[in-house]
Amino acid sequence: MADDGLSIGSLNEATRGRATFSGHGDSKGASGYVSPEDAAGRYDFLGRSGDAISFNPPKDGFAEIDIAAAWDNIYVQEKGLMGKLFKKKRALNVDVDLGCLYELQNGKRGAVQAFGELFGEWDRPPFLCLSGDERTGDTEGKDEYIRVNGKKWPEIKRILVYVYIYQGIADWSQLRPQVQVQIPNETPLIVTPDVGKEELDLCVIAMLENVRDGIKLTNHTEYYPGHAEMDRAFGFGLEWDDGKKR
Repeated sequence: MADDGLSIGSLNEATRGRATFSGHGDSKGASGYVSPEDAAGRYDFLGRSGDAISFNPPKDGFAEIDIAAAWDNIYVQEKGLMGKLFKKKRALNVDVDLGCLYELQNGKRGAVQAFGELFGEWDRPPFLCLSGDERTGDTEGKDEYIRVNGKKWPEIKRILVYVYIYQGIADWSQLRPQVQVQIPNETPLIVTPDVGKEELDLCVIAMLENVRDGIKLTNHTEYYPGHAEMDRAFGFGLEWDDGKKR
């Protein structure tokens, strides 16, 4: 990423060559998914586009804020006599990743995501970082998550959270993506987008905005063919260059 935060080097547009750049062999995403039926009051849900909730800043500021992504694996019936006889199913190879665009109060803007190796920084701008690129999909708990340095939240203006598909069918109705937000001392929040637009590979799910050093979290259900189109819609003004996911 350029020092001025206005260009993203070594980053390919999400709409090109997903299978070539992905290189994943397993589907992923089911382990961290939380069904509303199983939540049992342990989570608050923002389930409609435009739903929003706000949090006042604690006296000593926020501690670490976690933004996690989860989705449901897609399973299909195996072919052949044995598959039908034993009702065996296999998971499709769908590669989904978490990312965000950010803007700081000083005007610096950029992206954090595994593609392009834009993992961010914790103790220096942008004060948020990605856990890594979860490549198996069967780990317990969170699949991928972004850590936000809450002590530096006053220096952050907004964070736009999205998930995007590199490989596999773009069937959001089966993947059922969600973003789980953990603000210290608050009930965990789950933002679930309205599913649809199956032909588009990128889904914007949530926006976190700094409002008088508090946090406003909004459900944004919007679908785009790629990162550049999303960027233009939300006015971040980044430049998207070719790159490679390793």
